[in-house]
Amino acid sequence: MRDGVAPREVLAWAFLDFANSGYTTVVLTAVYSAYFVGVIAGAASWATLLWTLTVSGASFLTMLILPSLGLWADQAGGKRAIIFWASLLCGAATAALAWVDANALWLAVSLVALSSLAFNLCETFTAAFLRELARPHAYGRVSGWGWSFGYLGGMLTLGLSIAWVLHAKALGESATQFVPVTLWIVAIVYVAVSLPALAVLKERQGLASKDLLDDPQAPASAANGADAWSGGWLRLRLSWQRTESLVDLRQLLVCCVAYHAGISVVITLAAVYAEQVMGFEPTDTMILVFLVNIAAALGAFFFGRFQDRMGGRLALAITLVSWIVMVIVAVLGQSRESFWLAATLAGLNMGSSQSAGRAMVAQLAPMGRQSEIFALWGFALRLSAILGPVLYGLLVWMSDGQQRLALAFVGLFFVLSLWILSKINLQRGMQAARVA
Repeated sequence: MRDGVAPREVLAWAFLDFANSGYTTVVLTAVYSAYFVGVIAGAASWATLLWTLTVSGASFLTMLILPSLGLWADQAGGKRAIIFWASLLCGAATAALAWVDANALWLAVSLVALSSLAFNLCETFTAAFLRELARPHAYGRVSGWGWSFGYLGGMLTLGLSIAWVLHAKALGESATQFVPVTLWIVAIVYVAVSLPALAVLKERQGLASKDLLDDPQAPASAANGADAWSGGWLRLRLSWQRTESLVDLRQLLVCCVAYHAGISVVITLAAVYAEQVMGFEPTDTMILVFLVNIAAALGAFFFGRFQDRMGGRLALAITLVSWIVMVIVAVLGQSRESFWLAATLAGLNMGSSQSAGRAMVAQLAPMGRQSEIFALWGFALRLSAILGPVLYGLLVWMSDGQQRLALAFVGLFFVLSLWILSKINLQRGMQAARVA
């Protein structure tokens, strides 16, 4: 940890990942995605596509506002404020979903998009704290702590949901009765964990304000915190221009778009694939995702240590090769056992690859511009969250429900990202960040 950073701050930061993971695990992956497709949308031929468009729409909205928020957060020290209000919004929208049934499809779409938007903001600005907390040689380890602790949060939230579902099914209740309760569980855990964590975590406002004032490319209004809210796409272009000398950072962001597009498919459509293709029951899917979270937590925790030793580029390359193997097993496997193997690989890869990518961005981000750079990183993730799921949904719709074909095509994202990664020189990028 950096000088002046207390261990309890790192723990509080990890608790933010803890809160975030419950939302992705239950709402986007294990429970509500399949419920939306099968119940809210009535298992229509367009149901999977509508789900992917809803989640992707939230990513598009995030892309529109992140550049302005990133610059403002660096100038005003506003990361904690953004996470605070976004956490409340995500919790409220998720809880409200519990009262929506199949007669209010578009209300469900709106609430999913709103909660997902708030989650995206929390995820991005939580990541922006990494550079302030950890020393450069320990980014991988500390990032791994956060991701692994986050998956524990996912397991806690999903475990409570599984317990409730099993209890409800024993009483003869249907999905329309027990799924809403799981949404309340997510909302309560999200808010109850994130807000106390924010009270402990300190924000160390960097040199971004002075950096912008001294930058001849920055317009005069950039120094004004209020004006930083306007012109999101102008701010994005400015942020991208300010990385002109950071060639390896730019390549890494493009690489993140590619492999996160594949990961986004796994996160948002795993339960749909398990139930529609492999014939899993909802309870089976929840247990599967619970065990996948265990694998993801172990992968993030232990792989972060290896990353600091072997280097981020090699570490990420190993996970990308493993992702390719996972896709092959999932597409070719016909038995439940093969799908369990693919899911376990996905869990190990998910924790380690996401942790590795976040740590590499922290290594290549100039000090004092963390929120600005991580806003670009968040923009890249949101772009990937549009490309991957929407492409998958379109392929399923156009091929008359051939989800195996769609998954095989999505696997090409991991191949592309591996090729882009081969062009990145991490040492050169770190030197460019120090100069910048």
